[in-house]
Amino acid sequence: MKTNNKLKIFNDPIYGFITIPNSLIFDLIEHRYFQRLRRISQMGLSYLVYPGAHHTRFHHAMGCMYLMQKAVNVLRFKGVGISKEEEKALYVAILLHDIGHGPFSHAMEHSIVNGISHEDISKRFMEKLNEEFNGSLTLAIQIFEGKYERPFLCELISSQFDMDRADYLKRDSFYTGVAEGNVNSERLITMLNVVDDRLVVEEKGIYSVEKFLVARRFMYWQVYLHKTGLVAEQLLVRVLKRAKELSNSGVQLKASEALSYFLNNEITADNFNDDTLDTFSRLDDSDIVWAMKQWQYHDDFILKNLCDMIINRDLLKIKLKNKPIKPSTLSKHINKLVETYNISEKDAEYFVFINEISNQAYQSKNQNIKILQKTGKVVDITKASDQFSIKALSKPVTKYYICYPK
Repeated sequence: MKTNNKLKIFNDPIYGFITIPNSLIFDLIEHRYFQRLRRISQMGLSYLVYPGAHHTRFHHAMGCMYLMQKAVNVLRFKGVGISKEEEKALYVAILLHDIGHGPFSHAMEHSIVNGISHEDISKRFMEKLNEEFNGSLTLAIQIFEGKYERPFLCELISSQFDMDRADYLKRDSFYTGVAEGNVNSERLITMLNVVDDRLVVEEKGIYSVEKFLVARRFMYWQVYLHKTGLVAEQLLVRVLKRAKELSNSGVQLKASEALSYFLNNEITADNFNDDTLDTFSRLDDSDIVWAMKQWQYHDDFILKNLCDMIINRDLLKIKLKNKPIKPSTLSKHINKLVETYNISEKDAEYFVFINEISNQAYQSKNQNIKILQKTGKVVDITKASDQFSIKALSKPVTKYYICYPK
């Protein structure tokens, strides 16, 4: 029986050397559930816009764990009590927070599984791992769910300034080459403190928080909701929906065993059992890419063309508007496609569709970012900041789009 050196070091392009804090973390990283994240793209199909965006959920999870180590050290230095058990649980929770993501990150949730989010699947993975590791993840699951008695520990995992956001903004800006999204995560972390068991940022870090929120807004509109990435993801969702529709009607599609399972079965939160979880753990980006490479030669007009568009990056045209798209505009493009290819209106709706996107860089009513003033008073960032733009960032912005063939 082989023995592993559990004191390994990872060399990360963002932070440099990342050390593994304990043997439990090492064993979780080694587990096949976690290793799958090496094959799940962090930014879905964004590489069709930004060629460098090929980093994975594995990269991101390791980066989050590194930042959490920094946060624990900073808070302890400032006199905040964090026990060894809480520390270990924080590392486990942040390491596994995205373990439930499916291929290309979000497309699965909107196509071949119903009513179950990646957060739900992450929790199921953690519960399964908790069984394997004799209950050593119990506290981590409580923190992950936001149910632990010390709220600031939960806020480090999930809030408007958590280790998740602190890593993905910096990492995604690096791999896309979009410098405006780069944030000084480590400076922000050194400004953290705790008051009444709630996470706060010291007043001297206010400008770093402002930069963080502005960078987040920029990254959403320029990168995460970039119109080309948007249409690519919508096409992928429709590829999987069409494949499921064909499978349900008895058509045999070439696909991996894991993907075939989700195409041939109606998966919901109610029937997502241990067997489903195990099958899900064998599903990654390569299953979808291989399938699309086969399906682009299928007889089905819809499946064939949708796959061809993604594989060869010959995407639909997309137009973004500040006002809702008129029904007459949608009808015009659908009718044109129906006449050109002699297909039904229902089939045409796979290629012509409208939708909307919305982003709110800062939600002042939901887990707001608190600033600890020198007087000891704690106030919301919108009241502490002298920047009018921060108040503007707390307002949701909605845009509308229509997609149709070129």
